[in-house]
Amino acid sequence: MFNRRWLRLFAVLLGLALFAAACGDDDDTDAGSDAGTADEGAADDGGDGGSGEGLRVGLVYDIGGRGDQSFNDAAYAGLTQAQEELGVEIQDLEPSAGGEDREELLRTLAEDDYDMIIGVGFAFAEAMGAVTADFPETTFAIVDDASVEAENLTSLVFAEEQGSFLVGAAAALTSQTGKLGFIGGVEVDLIKKFEAGFVAGATQANPDATVDVKYISQPPDFSGFNDPAKGKEIALGQYGGGADVIYHAAGGSGGGLFEAALETGDVWAIGVDSDQYLTAGAEVQGKILTSMLKRVDVAVFEAIKSFVDGDLEPGARVFDLSNDGVGFSTSGDFLSEDIISQLEDLKQQIVDGDIEVPTAP
Repeated sequence: MFNRRWLRLFAVLLGLALFAAACGDDDDTDAGSDAGTADEGAADDGGDGGSGEGLRVGLVYDIGGRGDQSFNDAAYAGLTQAQEELGVEIQDLEPSAGGEDREELLRTLAEDDYDMIIGVGFAFAEAMGAVTADFPETTFAIVDDASVEAENLTSLVFAEEQGSFLVGAAAALTSQTGKLGFIGGVEVDLIKKFEAGFVAGATQANPDATVDVKYISQPPDFSGFNDPAKGKEIALGQYGGGADVIYHAAGGSGGGLFEAALETGDVWAIGVDSDQYLTAGAEVQGKILTSMLKRVDVAVFEAIKSFVDGDLEPGARVFDLSNDGVGFSTSGDFLSEDIISQLEDLKQQIVDGDIEVPTAP
């Protein structure tokens, strides 16, 4: 799976031999030395788990791309961390609005000899099945899907239901009306995990709590992850129906929820994936009660680091409450110390197996 580095090492040795043979020629000496230095670094890195200098990592976003202040931006944070800390060369690409060119973009990176290629989102599953077979010497990783099995593919998956359980409890403990809302981007099994956890956490904290569940779009229409206008429309309807805390799992559409909260008044919104309080505009920060943290940044960085170290394995790597792969944010200090204490207690019960969080509604 990772024998590309042995090929690099062979190239280094060959380059050194040519250098020695051509040492009398200044031009040849310079060229041979430059090539040898670059490749030696990559070969040494693969052996001792040090710097990733000389390795190239490409990443293709989900629809909406960088700037969604959520899922894609978290992936970008992990990618740039790898660039800064490990020294890998990076490239990031954004698919078309409908995502029809996902496979084309993966192939572009593979044909350009990128060493590791990451697809951000479960919608890359079909494309990954094709490109992993056609480029067996390239290492791939996919976020949010474990349905494709290949010797050169690692799946980075999360226990979203666990983090959603905690923010569901936070919502119920904060709500004055007992009425909550959930907005999903697209009604697929992955997003239903967010819904299931949120509802379970809310009813755990307040058995009388109710949750109004709405989805923006249905597959094969995935526009629900990048339709803030529709997200705002749904949120305004939920707030108008008495909900005073709404949680979204809708990617870029979540911006519409924040706008609706700002316009409605004494209500709260809950962010997703990253700490959205930190990326939202100052005018809406006061409306973001908490965010369900899904550490896509950690998953992307750790996968790249494992690749650089030479110990990335195929199959699924799970990020959950036990390894802080999911969680909740406290930015803005809107959650009281008592509520935070209760959430930490619930977290420990989940980790200990005393509470089993459902993965489907």
